[in-house]
Amino acid sequence: MSEPELDVVGIGFGPSNLALALAVSEHNGAGGSPVSTQFLERQASFGWHRGMLLDDATMQVSFLKDLVTLRNPTSEFSFLRYLHSRGRLIDFINHKNLFPLRAEFHDYFTWAAEQVADQAAYDAEVLSVTPVEDARGEVGAVDVLSRQGGRLTTHRARNLVIGTGLRPRLPEGVTASDRIWHTSDLLHKLPLVRGTRPRRFIVVGAGQSAAEAVATLHTEFPESEVCAVFSRYGYSPADDSSFANRIFDPDAVDEFFSAPEEVKRQLMDYHSNTNYSVVDIDLINDLYRRQYQEKVLGRERLRMINVSRMTSVADGPSGAVASIQSLVTGETSTLEADVVVCATGYHQADPYAVLGDVAALCHRDAQGRPKVERDYRAATDPRLRVGIYLQGGTEHTHGITSALLSNTAIRVGEILDSVVTRRAAPALIAA
Repeated sequence: MSEPELDVVGIGFGPSNLALALAVSEHNGAGGSPVSTQFLERQASFGWHRGMLLDDATMQVSFLKDLVTLRNPTSEFSFLRYLHSRGRLIDFINHKNLFPLRAEFHDYFTWAAEQVADQAAYDAEVLSVTPVEDARGEVGAVDVLSRQGGRLTTHRARNLVIGTGLRPRLPEGVTASDRIWHTSDLLHKLPLVRGTRPRRFIVVGAGQSAAEAVATLHTEFPESEVCAVFSRYGYSPADDSSFANRIFDPDAVDEFFSAPEEVKRQLMDYHSNTNYSVVDIDLINDLYRRQYQEKVLGRERLRMINVSRMTSVADGPSGAVASIQSLVTGETSTLEADVVVCATGYHQADPYAVLGDVAALCHRDAQGRPKVERDYRAATDPRLRVGIYLQGGTEHTHGITSALLSNTAIRVGEILDSVVTRRAAPALIAA
């Protein structure tokens, strides 16, 4: 069946496109010319890193960097409004903490998604994106075909906003199984080993997720050995100092976007320790305390296999068998474990992968990355009049905050402003 032509179809409904839906709701409620939208999400309900919603894990950004506050401090969709609706506002204030539990922020996201449920379709898999050409060969709209259960629906859109998120990354040649996990599945997989008295876990990686997995397994399985394997001497602390945090400021996006390529690379190198392969200092101290306490008491369950890397892992008859190579000596040893957890990060899905023939009209740079304008609109062939906006995959043009919560509220405001402005002045589309 076909639907009316829409201003925006969003592919994916994670926090970024959820924030855009909230911005659209506020825009439409303010009495201006309404923006029509439909967001398509393949999950059956809203979800954000469910496999790592550990009971004691906290956010790494202030609650003020929620989905709306930096764009509109008076928004009815703020985290503070959520707390009031849950009857916890005073309790949160008394807690004197800028960083909520991750589970609490997920509940905030879910609450916000419920406020704009009319804009979202869940369990909706995008099957194709087809260009709609006019007599001059120009593409002024696209048809987005999706499947929801057994129902096929086509939405015609003048703009697409792609927010398909990140994909778990396993080491090359490694396949996930009941014994080999990615941290994104940690909470989903733990029931497989509860009650089985596992002898050993191996956790590969040196970032926040790795350290959280180590702490969780060490606590939950008090009879098990937990081996942390990483190439460093130890976990590196995240730089969340006040000056360094300016890399996440909205103004930093303008500066990064206009900087020469060499400066972009330098800035990413300088400030990678604000976000990549780093761990909260409190968690680092906690793990060190645990390891030292075990040395004192003479029963060492927490082992740090540092300056090493896992070169291979495979399922064996009684467990997963990992090959661990020392980076100092080059020697390789074999370690068997009930479970190997790979905290090996994520990769950005190619935002153009869902576009089909439309992707050929989207420009890429010499390294195959999307060319993107300051308003997050993809640079395209002049024949493509449809706006293709990217929520993610723009780190090379817009900096570290490309898809992070720190700048989400501002980013979606800029995307919405671009959509509205171009709709009001069609001649700008060809500019």
